Amino acid sequence: MRFIVIGGGRVGLRTARVLREEGHDVTVVERDADRADRARADGFSVVEGDGAREGVLSEAAVERADAVGALTGDLNVNFAACMIAKHHGCRTVMRIDEDYREEIYQKYADEVDEIIYPERLGAIGAKNALLGGNVRAIADIAEHLQVLLFTIPEASPMRGYTLSEVELPANARLLAFGKRDEPMGIPLPDNSLETGDRVAVLADFDVLDDVRQLLVGDDAGETLASAASAGGGA
Repeated sequence: MRFIVIGGGRVGLRTARVLREEGHDVTVVERDADRADRARADGFSVVEGDGAREGVLSEAAVERADAVGALTGDLNVNFAACMIAKHHGCRTVMRIDEDYREEIYQKYADEVDEIIYPERLGAIGAKNALLGGNVRAIADIAEHLQVLLFTIPEASPMRGYTLSEVELPANARLLAFGKRDEPMGIPLPDNSLETGDRVAVLADFDVLDDVRQLLVGDDAGETLASAASAGGGA
């Protein structure tokens, strides 16, 4: 696929590298000369200029791109770039930074395909380090909602039970299930929980610890409540 990454800073360049490593064609748009040179030295095709200008994006062949990631630290640049890309039929991803407020999110959310908040994604990574092996945070859905992936250990209170017998708290929902070393899929009532199986759950922060104790047991200690609290303030 063809991608345009607007912004050659830390977030943009790392994203471009990941896409390239997966075999995609990536063009970086950057208006700062030093950053543009750094991206070129890293082997990227670079268009030097303001990504909020249609002429610059045309030079980057936006009409042939599958998606545009507007990943600069400037919200106005990112939004303008996404609107231009949308006009050309591209999927649009827009970065919101530390000046994030819920009203800003709501204002722009309907205009682009995806909004990312790098600091929150970084918090998820830190949270996973805190949670340890059997619990992994996948995404913060809202201030009070999170998706977590639980791996069933030997000591799980629900090991040997079917999914129909798992009674999650009222503010939690089972999203997906996967047997050990098999892809995740739609959870079925007669799926049995065995050691190494994985369960994805959407839950309110208030009941995360209850879900952990039900599916994992006490081996994760008190890290889940602490990590969830940290993530809610990201």
